Amino acid sequence: MYKRLIKSPSDKSFFLFGPRGTGKTTWLLNNFPQAIYINLLQSKTFNKLLIDPDSLEELIPDNFSDWIILDEVQKVPELLDVVHHLIESKKFKFILTGSSARKLKRKNVNLLAGRALIYKMYPLTSLELGKDFSYLQALKWGTLPAIFQEKKIKEYLSSYVMNYLKEEVQSEGLTRNLASFARFLESASFSQGSVLNISAIARDSAVKRSVAENYFSILEDLLIAYFLPAFTKKAKRELIKNNKFYYFDVGIYRTIRPVGPLDYTEEINGASLETLVLQELKALNDYLNLGYKFYYWRTKLGAEVDFVLYGEKGIIALEVKRKKNINKKDLKSLSLFKKDYPMTKAYLLYGGKEIKYIDQITILPLEKFFNALNSDFPIFT
Repeated sequence: MYKRLIKSPSDKSFFLFGPRGTGKTTWLLNNFPQAIYINLLQSKTFNKLLIDPDSLEELIPDNFSDWIILDEVQKVPELLDVVHHLIESKKFKFILTGSSARKLKRKNVNLLAGRALIYKMYPLTSLELGKDFSYLQALKWGTLPAIFQEKKIKEYLSSYVMNYLKEEVQSEGLTRNLASFARFLESASFSQGSVLNISAIARDSAVKRSVAENYFSILEDLLIAYFLPAFTKKAKRELIKNNKFYYFDVGIYRTIRPVGPLDYTEEINGASLETLVLQELKALNDYLNLGYKFYYWRTKLGAEVDFVLYGEKGIIALEVKRKKNINKKDLKSLSLFKKDYPMTKAYLLYGGKEIKYIDQITILPLEKFFNALNSDFPIFT
């Protein structure tokens, strides 16, 4: 088992959100062995607390001073009012996990008004995997924890996608037409790492645009997709402003993405690499509490920077390329961005071996990037 980077508070209740399979329950059971564990995926427990949320108090001894884990709290959002009361009246400490934010968002439920912090769990990072990390393997299979235990990885990933369809989408009644949603998942996968054209995806999925918009909101609420907004602060050029789209894990993306004789392997590998870099950046940003917000930048003339990280610490711009040799043309977009925002720390990540410095841009091998916090060239400092 790998040691996770996430660090929890010692004396304050907190939410722990993340897609299924990212290791939330395993991490909690190993780090809080004395906790009371209440699993809302167990039908008996779910039915009892759904009918009578106040009966939660009956499951906790009066003078209990350790943690209480309420797993998959979104199944019964009404429990949060009871949790709020117990935190206030009995000073209990809760850990509230969830793999979906949809019910919590749709019902405007009590999110404990600051009485609980919010943490996120991601697929494993290169730092957590250490010597077991191979970015070439990660490009193919992703980094969900089960990948490093399963013998039949492809079958596991296919099962993961099907279980999400059945257990999260169908059982929660998020859509009446599971077949059209499955078509939509595939259609959306062609937009991985690209600027979204929702109308085109709706046509390809044979659904109305309003339905496609709802499907995208479902993906976001289920925590299995990210939307990257355009960076437009103090813009000096005409920019594209639509969001970019990413499934949260490379392996999930490649499992959903159909591959036919007309598909270009390079295109799929390029989107996979961007996804893997984004996974790493987002996880480290949250785990280390760095405070960056994530964007992309693209001009109407076609110059594009894959990732722009913006926060109190400054601006970081990153371009991602698989090629092993870099020339001046490859630096054009970063140079334009840096011209508009001179304070930017600019990086080009590539498939070569040497670290180079050209026009105040650091050209960093991908292998170095995936060990950035342990190298002489940490991205975030």
